[in-house]
Amino acid sequence: MSAVQCEVAAKAAAGAPMSVFERYLTLWVFLCILAGITLGQLAPGVFQAIGRIEVAQVNLPVGLLIWVMIIPMLVKVDFSALHEVKQHIRGIGVTLVVNWLIKPFSMALLGWLFIRHLFAPWLPAAQLDSYVAGLILLAAAPCTAMVFVWSRLTNGDPLFTLSQVALNDSIMVFAFAPLVGLLLGISAISVPWDTLLTSVVLYIVIPVLLAQLWRKTLLARGQAAFDTAMAKIGPWSISALLATLVLLFAFQGKAILEQPLIIALLAVPILIQVLFNSALAYWLNRRVGEKHAVACPSALIGASNFFELAVAAAISLFGFESGAALATVVGVLIEVPVMLLVVKVVNATKGWYEAPPA
Repeated sequence: MSAVQCEVAAKAAAGAPMSVFERYLTLWVFLCILAGITLGQLAPGVFQAIGRIEVAQVNLPVGLLIWVMIIPMLVKVDFSALHEVKQHIRGIGVTLVVNWLIKPFSMALLGWLFIRHLFAPWLPAAQLDSYVAGLILLAAAPCTAMVFVWSRLTNGDPLFTLSQVALNDSIMVFAFAPLVGLLLGISAISVPWDTLLTSVVLYIVIPVLLAQLWRKTLLARGQAAFDTAMAKIGPWSISALLATLVLLFAFQGKAILEQPLIIALLAVPILIQVLFNSALAYWLNRRVGEKHAVACPSALIGASNFFELAVAAAISLFGFESGAALATVVGVLIEVPVMLLVVKVVNATKGWYEAPPA
């Protein structure tokens, strides 16, 4: 889930229309891919110099950009909503099972099937493990604020959505590193635990603490001060997202030009995973008797991803030029159109959902 998407969420919650940038996010991401590839070919020395600015395997320019993207999103998360989870315990349970027990493992299976077997002849052999790792990182980081947009488009229950977002972020602090380590180990991929734990501290723990301190300070000045501050940092988040994408594709340009089908091939398991998990969550909510207004955001939370965290971890663990970094970026490229498709489906099937079971 990107920081730009978080801005969409804030506007959606307030009933404001989406801007042109937000509505056509996939188009801007695609343009960033073209710009990054072009600049990487024209000035490779510049990007190689940027890639060398690192401390303890953490690239400082990208680390700063990731913080600028993540922190505004986390400022908007109200962790005090956690006590509301009891209001929709069945829907919360379904979402947690899909997010943490099914989604990451199903993606590991899809990565093994498509990347290491079906698509292996068309992918660089040296990057196969890295592609699988990137898919696992993407699936292990569930979506947060962008779900407010999808929830509004499906008339979802806002209280359920808010409490689920807060719960997911809390779980991520403790579960992300062990889950990624387990799945990478199962996939026979070496796990640099020190780098993985450093990534969790840098891109989850510290941003959460800073964001909540900032939130508390702003709210102490009143809601108006909070809203004004959120409006001001919106352009920072957008700029950071675009700059990160340009950097990533500047490093990935050579590999993509040599094998242009890579992005399309990586998109296949991501697409299947999104559709499978959203359908599963939607069906399970119906089976346990949750109302449609809860099932919709539950299905959408179970399908989308925390894009920034996945990208940051991929870069820290495997580097700028890795297949893992590329795989995580493909996620945001297809997320918006696919999630809009899921929104359309759950809205169109409301009559079936609310009909008594046969």
